[in-house]
Amino acid sequence: MYKRVTWLSTLLFVALLSAAPAYATTSLRVLASFSVLEDLVKRVAGDTVNVKVIVPAGEDVHRWELTPPNVLALEETNIVFYNGLGLEPWIHHVQAMADDQLTLVEVAKKADFTPLTISTGQYKEEPDPHMWMDPRGAMAYIDVIAATLAEHLPEQADAFYARAEETHKALTALNQVLKERLDGIPHTNRTLITSEAGFGYFARAYAFEAQGVWGVNHETQGSAQAMAKMSEYLGEKRPRPSALFYESTTANIHMDALSRETGIPLAGPLYVDSLSRSDGPAVNYPAMMRHNADVMHAALGGARAE
Repeated sequence: MYKRVTWLSTLLFVALLSAAPAYATTSLRVLASFSVLEDLVKRVAGDTVNVKVIVPAGEDVHRWELTPPNVLALEETNIVFYNGLGLEPWIHHVQAMADDQLTLVEVAKKADFTPLTISTGQYKEEPDPHMWMDPRGAMAYIDVIAATLAEHLPEQADAFYARAEETHKALTALNQVLKERLDGIPHTNRTLITSEAGFGYFARAYAFEAQGVWGVNHETQGSAQAMAKMSEYLGEKRPRPSALFYESTTANIHMDALSRETGIPLAGPLYVDSLSRSDGPAVNYPAMMRHNADVMHAALGGARAE
């Protein structure tokens, strides 16, 4: 399925030596690039498709490097769903290896959803890849996933589209739950200050102002220039933000330094580029979004009435 690529030969050899025998349980094998996308794919695929993930929950999708198990999994895969728009800088290695038998689906680019641009940093004005941070963006992903799976397994197309419809209903309900939860936050407190500028779509959906110290996590994090710019912004911002937030896949040292400098409390973690591991608060997409809303509600002075 792949062209010969020298730099991966050692990785693949190690993977073949160390891996246990794999037995196919379905006719279609799918990989998702990161855990949030994996969860969405599984909601459409159901139990009939073997779905695995490249970047496991808890890891940073931006800074990932392909591992021997990843290489072995790719050798046995029919479809790779990846977000695209620059979220996975390592995807070009997969693209270089793939031949016509592997389908690579850039979900965000195919999604029928109005894109935003990155607000700051090295990639300012380029398309913001974090569309799933608005449940309506996640719905657009679901449509791409369903159409792709139906094309590959037409005999199960009705089942894929039925699951997609049910997921649309669930995400519509989730969107309403989030709106009601976040509506309790006073308009004067609706500022999200985070490490990565990953909340643009969320802010558009729920009437927040979002600012990040840097644009996306694979550029230089917490540079002196970026930190100074944010410090100046926080010093001039009126009213003062009620909290600063850190994300689960990013060390909180930069936000902690800004918190100590400005006296603004630090809250988190928020989940953006990864779900939590199984013992965490964001084990799937709805749990992730509800957790984020709860953290914001508590830190930004949301109304206490439930």
